[in-house]
Order: sequence, then structure tokens, then C-alpha cells
Amino acid sequence: MREPKPLYITDDNIGLVTDFYQLTMAAGYFQNNVNTPATFELFVRKMPEDRSFLVTAGLEQALHYLKTLRFSENAIDYIRHHPSFKRVKEEFFDYLRDFRFCGDVYAIPEGTVAFAEEPLLRVTAPMIEAQLVETYLLSTINFQTLIATKAARVVLAARGRDVTDFGSRRAHGPQAGVLAARACFIGGCTSTSNVLAGRELGIPVLGTMAHSWVMAFDTEEEAFRRFYDVFPENTALLIDTYDTIKGAHLAKRIDTDNQLLAVRLDSGDLLELSKEVRKILDDDGLNHVKIMASGDLNEYLVDGLLTQGAPIDIFGVGTEMVTSRDQPALGGIYKLVEQERAGSAVPRMKFSEDKVFYPSRKQVHRFSDKGGTYTHDMLCLEGETSGGFPLLERVMEEGEMTMDLPDIKVLHDRAKESISNLPSGFKDIKCTRSYTVKKSERLQELRKNTEEELREANKPQGTTTKA
Repeated sequence: MREPKPLYITDDNIGLVTDFYQLTMAAGYFQNNVNTPATFELFVRKMPEDRSFLVTAGLEQALHYLKTLRFSENAIDYIRHHPSFKRVKEEFFDYLRDFRFCGDVYAIPEGTVAFAEEPLLRVTAPMIEAQLVETYLLSTINFQTLIATKAARVVLAARGRDVTDFGSRRAHGPQAGVLAARACFIGGCTSTSNVLAGRELGIPVLGTMAHSWVMAFDTEEEAFRRFYDVFPENTALLIDTYDTIKGAHLAKRIDTDNQLLAVRLDSGDLLELSKEVRKILDDDGLNHVKIMASGDLNEYLVDGLLTQGAPIDIFGVGTEMVTSRDQPALGGIYKLVEQERAGSAVPRMKFSEDKVFYPSRKQVHRFSDKGGTYTHDMLCLEGETSGGFPLLERVMEEGEMTMDLPDIKVLHDRAKESISNLPSGFKDIKCTRSYTVKKSERLQELRKNTEEELREANKPQGTTTKA
């Protein structure tokens, strides 16, 4: 009988965590001697609907991948025996055996607010290396940036109240749950229910109890007392298993020494129930007991509850946040923008309908007013002096790290500060305004010239270009 496979990413298979065409292109480049330095940029072409900003995340996992990417003998054997590779020279598999990423990487630091068309990551490396890493980089940057952005919106809606990530069980797999917990904390959450994220990343871990605990005892009061006896300083009672109001009255009996942390509401009319429960607790002097709410919450529901005066202190948010349910994918792309030919840098761009982007290596300059509020960004060619503060920083040179990785609390605080500097209105979760990202004159001129040259070079033979 075959043993089940967990399908973990390991040193043995990490080279195969990619799209198949990355490998066929790599073999094609190798056999055609196309491996001069090339530059790719990872960016979002347009903002997701109902999003006025992005919070960058996922860089640390991207750098780990670039440092550890290898092709094991097992991986090489699998590739070699695939039918598509039957005419590929053996030298290519020797190349894979010795493969190491040796390129340069620039990135906008994690936890920084960013916008459409701005490179979140820029890779310059021999063409094969730069091409092979596309799939993994997009996967980790797209996902974590998407979730960090969603979390930031929920945190803004909570207006200073704690938001905890309760989404591991609804994430798209266990590893996604851990990465989502990381992204949520960067986006502003104060804790997570994911224990591995707590141990590995130092994120505060929070939990309450399940309905099954309450149902496992003959009475709700017995369930509450038994739990409180084991965890007297860390008990948050789930009071909606049978009757929320009765559960609130029971909580008063349990908290005989004023150590109960919270009660949790997970169903029903959270607005009215939170008001009733707050009154029940306060009338008996349990002002210290916090009210936590959970149950398919999102930024709009949180905002609505608080607008109507719900006395909720903590929001436990799961499914909607860790899947970014209303916008479940970030359309980040990874495009060739420059290629070295005969010792010169040749701009590259695509100009098919709705998919035009700017060629060559770029930098993003951010401008602020005297109070620190962002006014606009400027997309420029690398090396241009246009004022403002450059966002892209070198994080890897010739395959080696050039930065000390910050603690996740630093990323959490950076995101909080970056979001606070957004212009008035952009922190409104219903904001539909577009942030201004200008393009420098030199960049616009280069794009125009590059498009003209590429159209001329790719026109059908025997035709002439119209004046």
C-alpha cells in the first residue's frame, strides 16, 4: 500500500516548484546561447477593485528561495526524462546541476505602501536565472501582498481595536495559513491563532475555546469553570453555544477573582448582542472583561458595527481576510524590461492592447509634504535624479544578501507608519480615488522610442510604416 505524500517543498524538489515553460525556456535559452544579463520587474499593472493602496509583503520568502534554489539529481532526472526534453543537450542538465542564483535584486521594503505600475521587485541576472525564478517570486509576492493589504483594510476599519488572524483553517492549505498569518501581522493585526507562525516568527498567539468544548460537558457552566480552572489568567469564554445572554450571565459567576480576559460572540446580531453583553458585564463591575467578535467578518462589517456603536474590543477575522475573499487574487506580473546585447542595455517592452508597460530598469521616487503626507510618486529610469525618496533598495548582489532581515515587528510598525502617511481619504475602506504615479519625461520618451523601434523591427516584410 502506497504511503500518503504531504507534498512539502524540500531541498530535493524546490527546483521543480515552477511552471513547466520556465524549464523549456531555460533549455531553449541554453541551446541558443542566450544568457546575457537581463532585467525583469515584478509589478501590478492596475490596482484591484476597491483598493486604494497595496502593502508590500513576501520579500523575505522570495530571498530565501533565491538563496536556496537548487536542482537535485532527482529533479534533474525527472526533467531529463520528460518527453519535451528528449532533444535537449546533456550539457543543459550539467548546467542545472551546478545552478546557483547569482543575480542582483532590488525591492521596495516589506511593509511599504505601493501602487500600480511600481516595481515591487527588480531582478538583474543572466537570462536563464532571471527567467527560472518568475513563478515562485510571483507566487510569494502576489499572495502575501494581497493578504497584507486586506488585513490593513480590516485594521483600518477596526479604528484602533485589536484584530487577530483566525484564518488558518480557511486558508488555501496549511502553508498558506502560515504565510497569511505573517502577511496579516505585517498589515496590522496584533496576533494570530496559528501556532507555527507564533513560534517561527514571534507573532503573539491568541485563542479562545471551541463550541465542542462547551458541548463536551453536561452544562455550559461546568464547561466554563473547567476551562477557567486550567487557564485562569488566559480565559476567553465562548458564550454563544446555546444562548448568548445566558452565557454572559454565566461568565459573571465564573469571574470570581477578576481575571477573566474576554467573552467571545461568534454568531447572531453582533451589534445588539455586544451591547446587551456589555451592559450585563458592566452592571456587575466586570468592566475589565473585553468583548471579542468573530464569524465571517470583513472590513465592511467591522466598519458597520463600530459606526453603529458596537462595544466590541477585539475582532477575530478569518476566511474573509486570509483569502481576501472579495479580491482573491493580485494580478502581479513579471516582465522583461531590459536585456544586454553586445555590451549595451537594450530596452524591452510589450505593447499589445491593455498590456503596455514601461521599458528599462526603473526606480520609484516618493514625494511628501512638510507634514510627511505622501503627495505623489514618480516612476523614473534607474539613475535619474528627480527628487523625492527612492523606494527600491538593493537587497541582493551577485546572489548574496546585502541587507539584514528585519524582525517582523519592524515590518508591522513600518506598514502602520506608511499607511498613516497616506493622503486624506485614502485610509477610507470605501475610497475609490487613484493615487498619482507620475512618469518622468525621460521614461516616457524612452517608451515612445522603444515602441517605434519594436514596431519597425517586427512589421511584416514588404510593408512600410505609415507616416
